[in-house]
Amino acid sequence: MATSSPNPTKVTPLAADRNEWRWGFTPQAEIWNGRFAMIGFVAALLTEYFSGQGVLHFYNLMHTVTNTVVR
Repeated sequence: MATSSPNPTKVTPLAADRNEWRWGFTPQAEIWNGRFAMIGFVAALLTEYFSGQGVLHFYNLMHTVTNTVVR
């Protein structure tokens, strides 16, 4: 006769599982989203620091807004 355990052992996720690339709204995806956001924020700060102008001006995206005359 087979006996079953009333309390199965709980398997905890490994650190490698948290860093695994998964699609959808998963904790792993949110971790990667935060990492990429931090990289983008640092890149924007470095662009502003070394160029002496804002990111939108650096990529010439604010040119049409700042030079447009509203009548």
